[in-house]
Amino acid sequence: MQHLHDIQVAAGANIIDGIAVSFGNELDALLAAREGVALCDRSHWGRILVSDDDRLRFLHNQSTNDFQSLKPGAGCDTVFVSSTARTIDLVTAYVLEDAVLLLVSPNRREYLLQWLDKYIFFADKVKLKDITNDTATFSLIGLESQRIVKELGAEEIINQTYSNHQLFKLENIEFRVAIGSGLAIPGYTLIVAAEYAAKLWKKLVELGAVPLGEKGWEQLRITQGRPIPDQELTDDYNPLEAGLWQTISFTKGCYIGQETIARLNTYKGVKQQLWGIRLAAPVEVGSAIALDDEKVGKLTSFTETEQGYFGLGYVRTKAGGEGLKVRVGEVEGEVVEVPFLTREAQ
Repeated sequence: MQHLHDIQVAAGANIIDGIAVSFGNELDALLAAREGVALCDRSHWGRILVSDDDRLRFLHNQSTNDFQSLKPGAGCDTVFVSSTARTIDLVTAYVLEDAVLLLVSPNRREYLLQWLDKYIFFADKVKLKDITNDTATFSLIGLESQRIVKELGAEEIINQTYSNHQLFKLENIEFRVAIGSGLAIPGYTLIVAAEYAAKLWKKLVELGAVPLGEKGWEQLRITQGRPIPDQELTDDYNPLEAGLWQTISFTKGCYIGQETIARLNTYKGVKQQLWGIRLAAPVEVGSAIALDDEKVGKLTSFTETEQGYFGLGYVRTKAGGEGLKVRVGEVEGEVVEVPFLTREAQ
């Protein structure tokens, strides 16, 4: 089965199993994300199932967050890092009764499968399974998401903590609802078997969710400050620099990259930080960020919004932070805070 985003048609609609689903006006969807509820198809994101007896211990030892304390129905964001604490991916994990479901970035699905497999040793009771093509993922984004969740009969999940999740059933469709939109905007993430994806999508649209395309998601991602692989998450940066402190346990003990991250925290060694940058004009990704005539960072993402031009970029800690006036390429800019990022231990 092909996912909603896979088949583009001239009229601006997507077709899945014979059902046309219009994405409409991107501006309407962005407005809905701010004031109502937008619906984003994230089915091209990877879904990896980690199972068997040692699954929690294994993930605890391979990533930054504390898995040993999680019970079924709970979840967390975590970062997979290299031995030198360079970022591989920001991942959301959902702990099931007999497995852990990882929602991973689209361009890290195969890499993470191979990377995780490399660390499964002979005595480890751990199994990996790629279930991306067997499932679909949708995110409800916006203040009215709660209303739609209620109308789906999933009100029991409302007001639970971030990444908590439960299974629900509507008619013959079984789907999982998790707290969190994937951004700092309130919302929910739904995971469903691929065979029921079109039917659930149609129901969500009927309930008033406004479909948001990939361009709209990218604009929200940048203005919210969510870092992604190959742009903000690369071998050049660690998760503290990327503003992902909320994904890191500083008390759980050893994991891959732990020594480097602990040392950076203890000795205040974060030399650069990811910020939002409000821009006066368009600018190329990769442009140098300068203070006076000195280079102090690099732009990693750029978007145009109704309010103007906006980017994400790393700025040297000693240069300053929020409110700093800079030049990005030949364009004036101002360093601003973004809601997705954190800058100290939670």
